[in-house]
Amino acid sequence: MNSDIFVVMGVSGCGKSTVGALLAEALKLPFLEGDVLHPESNVARMAAGVALSDEDREGWLQALAERLRQAQAAARGLVLSCSALKRSYRDILRSGAPGLHFVYLHGEYELLAVRMAARTGHYMPLSLLASQLATLEVPGLGENVQSFDVADRLEDIVAAVLAGLPEMRSTAS
Repeated sequence: MNSDIFVVMGVSGCGKSTVGALLAEALKLPFLEGDVLHPESNVARMAAGVALSDEDREGWLQALAERLRQAQAAARGLVLSCSALKRSYRDILRSGAPGLHFVYLHGEYELLAVRMAARTGHYMPLSLLASQLATLEVPGLGENVQSFDVADRLEDIVAAVLAGLPEMRSTAS
C-alpha cells in the first residue's frame, strides 16, 4: 500500500488547493485539484448558489476514488484537494486508497468568508459557505487525519504535515 496519498480537505475558502499544491511540491508528487472532476451540472448548481446533495456528489466522489485507486495501483503518490465534508464521502475516497492521509483545514467563518470574498474567478459563492459548514462532519479517530487551523501560515501547515509524516505512515500501515 502506498502511504504517500493525501487528501487535503475542508470547506471552501480554507486554502486546500494552495496547501495541496505546496505539499505536492514539497513531496515531489502530482497534485490533483478535485474540483476539476466535478461535472458541469454540479459546477452550474454551485455557481447558482445551490448546495450539492449527496446524490450530486456521488459520481464526483467515485471519480476521485478512481484517481486515488490508479495512483495506488501504480505505486505512485498523489495529493488531492477535495472538500470531503462527510465521513461517508471520505469512506468513498478511502475505497480507492485505504491507507490515505487526510489533512483537514478548518477555520472561523469570518476568516473563511474574507478569503472567499477575495477570490476571483471561482464559481463557489460565499452564500454556500454556511451550508458547507452545516454539512461538515469533522474527521475523527481512525481517519488518519492531521488537523490545522487556517489562521496559521499555509507554509507552516505544510511544514507540520511533513513533520508528522512518520506517524501518519505508521498509522496507515
